[in-house]
Amino acid sequence: MPAPNPPITRRTFLNRSWNGIGALGLAGLLGEEFMAHGKSSLPLTPHRPHLPRKAKQCIFLFMQGGVSQMDSFEYRPRLRELHGKPLPETPNIHGELQGRLSFPHVCIGSQFEFQRHGQTGRYLSELFPHLSHHVDDLAFIHGIKTDNQNHGPSTYHVNTGSEFPGSPSVGSWIQYGLGSLNQNMPGYVVIQDPRGAPVNGAAIWANGYLPAAHQGTLLRPSGVPILNLNKPSGLSSKEQRAEFDILGRLNRQHLESRSNQSSLEARIASYELAFRMQTAAPEIVDLGDEPESVRKLYGLDSAKTHGFGRQCLLARRLVERGVRFTLLVHGVQIGKHSWDDHGDVGGGMIRHCSEVDRPVAGLLEDLKQNGLLDETLVVWASEMGRTPFRNATTVGKTPGREHNSYGLCMWMAGGNVRGGATAGQTDEYSLRSVGAPIHIRDVHATILDLMGLDDERLTYTHAGRVRRLTDIGGQTLKPLIA
Repeated sequence: MPAPNPPITRRTFLNRSWNGIGALGLAGLLGEEFMAHGKSSLPLTPHRPHLPRKAKQCIFLFMQGGVSQMDSFEYRPRLRELHGKPLPETPNIHGELQGRLSFPHVCIGSQFEFQRHGQTGRYLSELFPHLSHHVDDLAFIHGIKTDNQNHGPSTYHVNTGSEFPGSPSVGSWIQYGLGSLNQNMPGYVVIQDPRGAPVNGAAIWANGYLPAAHQGTLLRPSGVPILNLNKPSGLSSKEQRAEFDILGRLNRQHLESRSNQSSLEARIASYELAFRMQTAAPEIVDLGDEPESVRKLYGLDSAKTHGFGRQCLLARRLVERGVRFTLLVHGVQIGKHSWDDHGDVGGGMIRHCSEVDRPVAGLLEDLKQNGLLDETLVVWASEMGRTPFRNATTVGKTPGREHNSYGLCMWMAGGNVRGGATAGQTDEYSLRSVGAPIHIRDVHATILDLMGLDDERLTYTHAGRVRRLTDIGGQTLKPLIA
């Protein structure tokens, strides 16, 4: 008869269980790796990029209204020579520019001084004294063409790749392709001007026909950062967790008989995300732990720069916490708080630039100091450029500029951006590109490339057609990529 087994001591148990515990740990690590490679069906799970790129997050700075390129980033002394005179006859002018030039008009030279900055010697307007210190980190794109000169369609075009409502925004496409790095926050966050919403409102950060989980989430400028986020009074976390568990089971049972319901799937996921955000979101918008030096860097000590400074500082905090895409909007509708300067472009540009120059420069400096600029793509954009003339017979004391869908100027920084590089060039009047124009879809293809996504492979089938951000496809601007 065999001897009975001796009792197992704690030491013996741990010794025999060692390999099993290790296997459990390995399974967890492999599970995370499995999810990171895009095998999970969860919409916000991190996915492997198509291309090896440094940038993991993107901050998109959108200036609502149409920034005047010849008063900011394009030095055109020829316009000063022509100030008050009609534009010389220019061949092969088409579309709305032809229409505008067929009426009486006078050239408007910039009233601002331009100086060379950095090792690249790039000209910048005196309106950007802080941004000029970072000029060698910036890559510029000149003469970008959009397909419409009106604010509504052009705002859609720059932010969604289409002139018409209903298409996914750039941030939605990037989150769809890459997922999120933080499962306790939305992967796509929007911080609009505290004074109000831009043209088209929430449609410029909508998910369109992509699954509903990929729409942008608006972060409010004050109070509760996200609507309906606070826990009901008198309800403990344990009780709320139990309610969510029951609700989740019922919702999943409801979903089983309803396939391909992305809005329902997104709503189910949103309950879980909201539960986790109740702790994460308030902590992000609480700037109390930021040192005074950082607050000054972003201009939070000035009423003029506080609004956009807070937006930029929150963007850095979101990057630190792995939020994939952050859209910052400066400008409200079409009025004095937008960049739409049909009258008094000089006064308007002074006002707008003084609100954003210091915060944007502070954002770039802060990202660089914290080692985050290499893994963050920063994009400056507007929906169009401006004309070098105004439709009038005389200059007037406070001249303005008209819309120009052939003259948009953008810049990028961070990640694999080749600082100091240039793509495209406008003529001596900043009217339109020299040579073949750069279409906005080419810019979108470049943004996707810098985020590690191939615009030809980032597709979604909708209404029987394979869709993508660049529609018929864009050409990556290779000179901008290091």
